[in-house]
Formats: sequence, structure tokens, C-alpha cells
Amino acid sequence: MNLEQLIRDVPDFPKKGIIFKDITPLVGSPEGFREVINLLRQRYEERRIERVVAVESRGFIFGATLAYALGAGFVPVRKPGKLPAATIREEYALEYGTDAVEIHRDAIQPGQKVLVIDDLLATGGTLAATCNLVRKLGGEIVEVATLIELTFLHGRAKLGDLPYYTILQAG
Repeated sequence: MNLEQLIRDVPDFPKKGIIFKDITPLVGSPEGFREVINLLRQRYEERRIERVVAVESRGFIFGATLAYALGAGFVPVRKPGKLPAATIREEYALEYGTDAVEIHRDAIQPGQKVLVIDDLLATGGTLAATCNLVRKLGGEIVEVATLIELTFLHGRAKLGDLPYYTILQAG
């Protein structure tokens, strides 16, 4: 199956000069969505993943479904102020200013095997911050995975030596 055909480029969204990778046609396709989840399940089913950590909001689509398929717990990482219980926060740099993500303090136990997932790796700031949160809680990151990597933005470099996997690359 050609998954790239199920991803729509939307020019000038959310602002002029950006080409947004719209995954809604892919997740709206039963065959396409099943193919992505099956590829990821097959990759991780023997790795004893205990927690799938996913980044708000499109990462939740893949993270929750994959956690279910693997028999693992799902852990949401959200923008500040969106989680109801005690959290820890990690700030990261943007082109202009900073942003932050949070995770519940009790979401991961020390030594648990964790898969970190999002829909897309662009500049890498959000995923790197998410990995820092997992490390602060003592989780063992098995791998970082995305559906799409925008290679021209070199976001993989922000992940350091963490194992990384992507299904599709766009350059």
C-alpha cells in the first residue's frame, strides 16, 4: 500500500510558507490506518513495551491505538495545564520563544520500557522534550517513532543517540 498517497499536503497552513502534512485521509482510510498500526505493532510486539507515550494531539491517534494493540498502557503528553493531576514540565525552544509539554508524575515507573510516538518529526523540539520527561520519571526509552519525518528540518539530531524509526520520510 502506498501510504504517501493518503497524506495530503496543505499549503500555507497554519501560516504562509508552511506545507502542512494532513494525516486525516490516512486515518480515515480503514486500510491505510490498519497498515500503519500493523507495521508498528509488528515492529514492537516482541520488545515488551510497557508504556506508549504520545504527544498531543495527532500523536494520540497512533499512540492509543498502538498501546491497545501491544497490550501496553497509554500515556498522554500535553500542553501545560491540560492534565488534571500532578505533572512535571519540560520547556523547549521555538524559533521565537519557548513552549512546554507536561506529563503526569505517576505515568511511568522507573525501569518501565517506553515507546515514544508522534505523527511527525519536524524540528524535534517537542519529541526531545517528551523524551526528557520520560527520562526524568525513570522510563527506559526503547525507541522514538513517527509516521512521517521531515528530513530537511534535521529534527532527528535533537533526539541524540536515541533509537529512532519512521515509516515515511519527506525531504
